[in-house]
Amino acid sequence: MKVTEKVEVDAVTDVHCDVCLTSTQTTSGGLEFATLQAHWGYGSQHDGERYEVHLCEDCFFRTLAYFKQERRVQNLFSEEGDAGLQAGDIGLVAKDDYFSDNGGSTRQ
Repeated sequence: MKVTEKVEVDAVTDVHCDVCLTSTQTTSGGLEFATLQAHWGYGSQHDGERYEVHLCEDCFFRTLAYFKQERRVQNLFSEEGDAGLQAGDIGLVAKDDYFSDNGGSTRQ
């Protein structure tokens, strides 16, 4: 036996980029955004703080470009030189994985 009743549910209808404040909604009605998260634990300067930043595609890749530049600057005079810096994109864990099924190439 099916029992039905109307239920009010909160749903995410849009996500705005925390940097440029634009909508991340696509023309097909989906949402395309990245999330940077942090949860600082016991003993850190920010103990108990949690962060969640939503970024549109443009702002996300600008942020990654900034991280790559910082990596180059931080390691400019290191003993290893550029050896570890050419190892690909920061944070990239899969490519061509359109359906999140790990069918594409992965990076370890």
